[in-house]
Amino acid sequence: MKQHQYIEKVVNLLDPDKNTIYNMSVEEAIEVLKSGQSESVRKIDGQFALVSAEGKSVKLARSIGRPLRYFIAKLEAGPCLVIAERIETIYDYLKSRGLDDQFHPSYTRMAPAHYITKIELLGCPDPNPEYERFFTPERNSFRSNDFDQIGEAYMTALYDEIVKWLRLKANKGPVGVSFSAGIDSGSVFLLTYHALRQLGESPSRLKAFTLSVDGGGSDLDQARAFLDKLGMELFLEPIEVSSNDLDWKKTIRIVEDYKPLDIQSATMNVALLEGIRKRYPDWKYMLDGDGGDENLKDYPIEENLELTIRSVLNNLMLYQEGWGVHSMKHSLTYSGGLSRGYMRTCAPMEKLDFVGFSPYTLPNVIEIAESIPFIEMTEWDHNKLYDLKGRIVSAGVKKITGLDMPVYKKRRFQHGATTESVFDQHFPKSDMAYRKVFQQVYD
Repeated sequence: MKQHQYIEKVVNLLDPDKNTIYNMSVEEAIEVLKSGQSESVRKIDGQFALVSAEGKSVKLARSIGRPLRYFIAKLEAGPCLVIAERIETIYDYLKSRGLDDQFHPSYTRMAPAHYITKIELLGCPDPNPEYERFFTPERNSFRSNDFDQIGEAYMTALYDEIVKWLRLKANKGPVGVSFSAGIDSGSVFLLTYHALRQLGESPSRLKAFTLSVDGGGSDLDQARAFLDKLGMELFLEPIEVSSNDLDWKKTIRIVEDYKPLDIQSATMNVALLEGIRKRYPDWKYMLDGDGGDENLKDYPIEENLELTIRSVLNNLMLYQEGWGVHSMKHSLTYSGGLSRGYMRTCAPMEKLDFVGFSPYTLPNVIEIAESIPFIEMTEWDHNKLYDLKGRIVSAGVKKITGLDMPVYKKRRFQHGATTESVFDQHFPKSDMAYRKVFQQVYD
């Protein structure tokens, strides 16, 4: 009896030009991935979403900053793996081939950041993907609990990523920072300012864009105070929009998700970027501080009933990756943590034709963050944990730039850009409201 032979097919709809790899070409990086050696994939320096196909075996790898999704379609000749950055791109491809009757958004899969995802195109039933880590930072490995030493190491890693990006990616034209004057955007702004000067570039390339909705919100006052203290008020550019411009339903289509906090943040991000685009039609490069909260575990644990301080401090990259690919809570459709949530930042950037960069999401920066001896420095105390980020980051910024960075109390982007009453008028309180709108996208 002749054994049936499956015919494999891979449709790669990713744009290779969106990768930012500093130490090799994209083609060389794909060859590294093809080898399957995790330690070699870790050496790929930059942001990437890569695909290697060899026979029926496909390998995928991505960093946080480059989302990557896939879907297995059924053809008469065998399975077809469709790979793209967005759900809608996969859907449009299937529709163009008359295969959209097989589609549902929940059937798409997101490759988790920091793993090699291995897929075997063997036919029906499809085997589950296999995962192998290529990035495993050592927790609590920093041999000191001195704030100056830790801060210098952490901010040096961040600064190095900003310098590489300015030299090799954003090497001409203006550069903007999404600026709330919080610890993360504040540090990114000051290190970018310092990097431009060290590179012999004019700091006049730089602007700090701060969103204000209906003339309200605390972020704009905070941004003015931050820059005034440093004599840098000329860099501030408020982007003032009407609350009528806030459209969370539109944002759900852009982000392709329904998590309330992410959708709220992304809605403000869309409003900010639309305001910049309207004022500056040709503006291209934007930086932000996304990932800084995740790195230094600076989220209010009390607001999440699933978390305790022990789960936060005892689990590797919990906020970056979620509970892990082998846990029951891991979502194949969405991955977990910032690996999933980064769509709140990158999708609006892509939609409005910006080239965005979040230096806190790079493995070289996360590696230093995970090495911090959090348990020793906090003694399991929530308040000590929340106090940690400001002390570490400001100490590091001082070491590198000589500047005393103002530190303010943490506030979410969506809350700082407007007043509480305007926020409550424009965003539903029920999680189910967000889910319902998302489910209607492909109805």
